[in-house]
Amino acid sequence: MKMKTIRKFIGFQGAVSVCMALVLWAAPSEAVRIKDIASFKGVRSNQLVGYGLVVGLNGTGDGNKSSFTIQSMVSMMEKMGVTVNANEIKVKNVAAVMVTADLPPFATTGSQIDALVSSIGDAQNLQGGTLLLTPLKAINGDVYAMAQGPVNTGGFSAEGAGASVSKNFPTVGRLIGGATVEKEINVDFNGRTSLTLSLQSPDFTTAARVTDAINASFDESIASANDAGTVQLIVPPAYSGNIVKMVAMIEKIEVTPDQTARVIINERTGTVVMGENVRISTIAIAHGNLSVVIKENPVVFQPEPFSKGETVVALDTHLDVDEGQAQLVTLQTGASIGDVVKALNALGVSPRDLIAIFQAIKSAGALQADLEVI
Repeated sequence: MKMKTIRKFIGFQGAVSVCMALVLWAAPSEAVRIKDIASFKGVRSNQLVGYGLVVGLNGTGDGNKSSFTIQSMVSMMEKMGVTVNANEIKVKNVAAVMVTADLPPFATTGSQIDALVSSIGDAQNLQGGTLLLTPLKAINGDVYAMAQGPVNTGGFSAEGAGASVSKNFPTVGRLIGGATVEKEINVDFNGRTSLTLSLQSPDFTTAARVTDAINASFDESIASANDAGTVQLIVPPAYSGNIVKMVAMIEKIEVTPDQTARVIINERTGTVVMGENVRISTIAIAHGNLSVVIKENPVVFQPEPFSKGETVVALDTHLDVDEGQAQLVTLQTGASIGDVVKALNALGVSPRDLIAIFQAIKSAGALQADLEVI
């Protein structure tokens, strides 16, 4: 669409504020580090999970209906040499929780990691509580860390007889450095003769560019793309036993990643995201808004005194329909994102209207991009 036509419509609409939730990737693609778009296969974190008890709560713990909390208390006390009757235990100051943590790659014994504590009973608040020693296990059942310490909820909850107030989620807390690594994951990383680089967003063009950039940086063919998502690397003899230096050099290499022309639509939030490669063929767009307003005011008719009549309530209904003005905007072949946004702003569309327009353009075969609805 020509700029004069766009200005004409903008002038007709007046000062149009961009109220739509539209995110644009209009800036030219720039080179980024390989470190930011790919990772080495096998270098990843591992999830740990454990079951524990949080004590010291101010009456905001699990109620007596949480039988597993009572059983855990009895079992813990018996291990400490104290015999108790389960029927006599009150757990309002104790809460059963699940503890989760991520074991970073190459974590060594004695390292401190964060852990997340989440209530699984009917506890109201974990604020001020302390997590008792809890083993954290991996999927194979082995214990890799032990967690214990004060729980930081980052929120609060308080209530009175007729009102309550809360901030964030007080039933979920965090242990800052509260888990200690007890077992390492044995990985002979420095003794490898080959490495595999995995792209976060698989793309054939990006994989080819990464391969060329690595080969050019090392001045030899050590990289080859297996597919759109992986690049195979052969460790040169000069870096045998010193792979860390080789990986550091590869991570600093800059490449320009490619991306598929795509329009992402979230109908729940009214968000539309368009990539810079999105193009639209010649098409005319007309969109009108239909607004229906219904107002109902109750009118009460009281009977005369001593008339034995009944009170009647009637509704005074007012219906207002505003169809709006549908305008026609023409987009020429190869229109860019800027042209599309200016034209749609000239129509004064809302986020919901924008979603409907893009779906119609795709159905018409004029949208040269993938339309993805999430």
